[in-house]
Amino acid sequence: MAETDRLKAEARATVLKALAHPTRIYIVDVINREGPHCLCDLTLRVGVGTSTVSRHLSILKNAGVLRDRKEGTTVYYSLACECIPNFMDGLESVLRSKHQQEQQAYDALLDRPISSAQPTA
Repeated sequence: MAETDRLKAEARATVLKALAHPTRIYIVDVINREGPHCLCDLTLRVGVGTSTVSRHLSILKNAGVLRDRKEGTTVYYSLACECIPNFMDGLESVLRSKHQQEQQAYDALLDRPISSAQPTA
């Protein structure tokens, strides 16, 4: 692998790792749907300690997913890039496609003919 390709892959992996936690996905979803939120609001929404939410926000901010803005003593977090909603939509498309494939496999399994080797009652 060329050095530029390796560096690009590592940078992408950093962003994906930042998003690879259910709580961080939830935080990004909330901010995407409702706009900027402060740490105290997100702590109430997530239902874990302030230090835990603060750490999640730090990881998302360092990866370039979120940015912060201070108003007085309160820090508000918002999406750092307008592409994040599209990325999240892409994830939903992957999940829908996976579900559809699994459903088709299950349906095919139910429709298969009964083997003649099975005993009859």
